[in-house]
Amino acid sequence: MSFESPDLPGHARAAAHQGSPWRRQLASALAGRRGADADGAPARRAGRAFWRALLRNPSACAGLLLLAAFVLLAVLAPRLYPGDPLDMVGGPFEWPGSDPQFWLGTDSLGRDVAAGVAYGARVSLLIGAASAGIGLVIGTFVGAIGGYFGNLIDDALVRVTELFQTVPSFLLVIVLVAIGRPSVVVIALAIGIASWPTVARIVRAEFRALRRSDFVLAARSQGFGNTRIIFGEILPNALPPVIVTASVMVASAILIESSLSFLGMGDPNVVSWGSMIGSGRDSLRAAWYLTAIPGAAIVLAVLALNLLGDGLNEALNPRQRQRP
Repeated sequence: MSFESPDLPGHARAAAHQGSPWRRQLASALAGRRGADADGAPARRAGRAFWRALLRNPSACAGLLLLAAFVLLAVLAPRLYPGDPLDMVGGPFEWPGSDPQFWLGTDSLGRDVAAGVAYGARVSLLIGAASAGIGLVIGTFVGAIGGYFGNLIDDALVRVTELFQTVPSFLLVIVLVAIGRPSVVVIALAIGIASWPTVARIVRAEFRALRRSDFVLAARSQGFGNTRIIFGEILPNALPPVIVTASVMVASAILIESSLSFLGMGDPNVVSWGSMIGSGRDSLRAAWYLTAIPGAAIVLAVLALNLLGDGLNEALNPRQRQRP
């Protein structure tokens, strides 16, 4: 990673705002801004390079299309399947294709499997995005403060992070959900609280590598405070690996939520892919499709997020793009 240093003292402010190529790339490609450059040309070039690198990756395109399909399904679920997906609308154990009205069949209680998959996408994506956001906020704050200030503050925050990492994430989620009332909000909070240490370690490593860079020294020479330097100068340069990690966190959250619902610890008022698998395991021999269909949805959603994460890693990492 290279950073531009000011040639003259009068250029210190420009260097402080310019930052690294990754910052210009993020500002243009992800936030849709011109960037910190005076004419915006480097930011636009970085944005075009980002999208070219992402769209040239077949795996990333496949993951993006799959994820877009699930998001569209979740958004259109109330229009495609009006009513409560928990209602009994047909006969029990109707196999997929036997009735055009229930093209994915029905379960043991006569509930539409297709409606369950559509509404399950809403629950899984909502919990995945919300829990990843919670984990990113906590982990970014802890890692940024510890990596920037160092010394005793860093040591204390590292010990807290290690304390959370000694407890298995899934076990911690189970305990937190058991203490609270099982609901979408509680599950998202529990997964977010259990997932922040990974982000904290990544952000801390990035801040330790960037805190003595030329553009940070230039910002200090202009009298910028610690808050401005942390969140306005260093953090944008540390975001690319965090963005890649976020896609993995969403995928992990979907798996954790499905596992909780499979164990009967999910929100009983909503349909999720995990709860569909859990309710269909008793009929696995006679109606294997009740577990295979929501299981396939989980596999495809997690695969899409992982493929997109790999594509983002290559598109946001200049070293990856320069490889033949």
